[in-house]
Amino acid sequence: MTRHNIICAVATAFVMISCGQPSVPDSYSKKDAEPHIFPDYTNVTIPSNIAPVNFTVQEDASEAVARFTYPGGEKVYGEKNNIMIDEDEWKDILAAAKGKDIKVDVFTAKNGKWTSYKTFTISVAEEDIDPYVSYRLIQPSYVAYESLYIEQRNITNYENDDIYSNMLVQTEQDGQCINCHSYQNYKTDHMLFHMRQSYGGTMIVNGDKIEKVDLKTEETISAGVYPAWHPTLNIIAFSTNKTGQSFHTKDVAKIEVQDTESDLILYDVDKNEVSYIENAEDELEIFPTWSADGKTLYFCSANFHYYGTSSVSDTTNLDTVRVKKETEMIQRYKECKYDVYKKSFNPDTRTFGKRELVYSATQNDKSATLPRVSPDGRYIAFAEGNWGCFHIWHPEADIRIIDLKTGEMVDTKAMNSERAESYPVWSSNGRWLMCESRRDDGNYTRPYIAYFDKKGKVHKAFELPQKNPNFYTYQLRSFNRPEFMKEPVKVTPHEFASVAKTEAKKAIFKK
Repeated sequence: MTRHNIICAVATAFVMISCGQPSVPDSYSKKDAEPHIFPDYTNVTIPSNIAPVNFTVQEDASEAVARFTYPGGEKVYGEKNNIMIDEDEWKDILAAAKGKDIKVDVFTAKNGKWTSYKTFTISVAEEDIDPYVSYRLIQPSYVAYESLYIEQRNITNYENDDIYSNMLVQTEQDGQCINCHSYQNYKTDHMLFHMRQSYGGTMIVNGDKIEKVDLKTEETISAGVYPAWHPTLNIIAFSTNKTGQSFHTKDVAKIEVQDTESDLILYDVDKNEVSYIENAEDELEIFPTWSADGKTLYFCSANFHYYGTSSVSDTTNLDTVRVKKETEMIQRYKECKYDVYKKSFNPDTRTFGKRELVYSATQNDKSATLPRVSPDGRYIAFAEGNWGCFHIWHPEADIRIIDLKTGEMVDTKAMNSERAESYPVWSSNGRWLMCESRRDDGNYTRPYIAYFDKKGKVHKAFELPQKNPNFYTYQLRSFNRPEFMKEPVKVTPHEFASVAKTEAKKAIFKK
């Protein structure tokens, strides 16, 4: 039994299974309000291949049933306060309702008396969604590397597996941090993730070859950090970063991550060569991402001048300079704000053009991070907060989208909340956006998905469905850096662990 299934089993212990087929009550009073349900699937648009949207009814009642009315039929479900939909029947419901609506009527009982609520709608889009997503599971306010996982989930059903677990290699004395999984064009035969501290290195899957690479060279400030695999070529853009963290005990933003230095590099997988893309003075370049045609590299950059190091001599110890920068950044981190840029790229010569400003968040006293371009190249999504590059604890942080054809902002209110949203990603057909959101309870980030229709309208976001509707109540970990995938990762966790224990291949810097 996997860890995910154990959590579901524990949650299921709280679900009392009722006997017999549920039915709609013959008599009831009507309430002029929609029911409170969790997760909230009221008036959302869902893919035509998503897993059943099970939910729990959060009303003062001892029993609940829900009637799903769709073109050609209806079904009634209910198990105490939980609405658990049969998976095979759900596929039939989605097929019948594709491009149309499902009407949902909820009824609750208390002391033998039934109440009905206003009907809500679940619209079923014509378009499917990529069948897999992956994410890192992590404690929300971590100070250690114990038990980190990168997992993959088949979102057309509830199958869930580990891609890699640091518990396979770490010991009590030597922790291993894992993060930043990335795929080439939504496929998994070319992918990577990072391992730091014990057995550190970048794990790269290159077809049928698995290697651990050390991307740190004498010329670069760090190994590769935030990755973006070119959609067609065997090259990866990375940022290199000197990163610090501040842990706040009183502030709502419990963790603040600051980059004191950062550049952009390009890694040639086949030649094992690293070269610079950008390493401008007083610029903190971060979060590279490619356009779908591979001819443009987008990224974020903050113009930040250190006052305390402006007069240091060339003979000053580099470690001393970096300590001064770290100290100054901690004092001034709210001044560090990022804009979105792009550089043209010639796939034949593998050369870049000059940087061009795409969006100035700093003009609005904001900071834009984590850009992602839609597959058709027309839209760019990013996270925007008040400062810095780490918005996942910033309550004001929202997902923004710009129409690159018109230059206008798209209305994204339907997918945002009063709490932090970050890490926006597009599905491979451009019709779905996923982000991580802290809206449920303010502590844990969860994956939310929103429909982006052909007219460029963002629809209400919904939480990734789970088999047990109480799953998110009992899963006490954050879902970090969600990514869409067309297929599952085929390398097993133990195969990754075996390579993780080998010595990393040193990358070569190309001047």
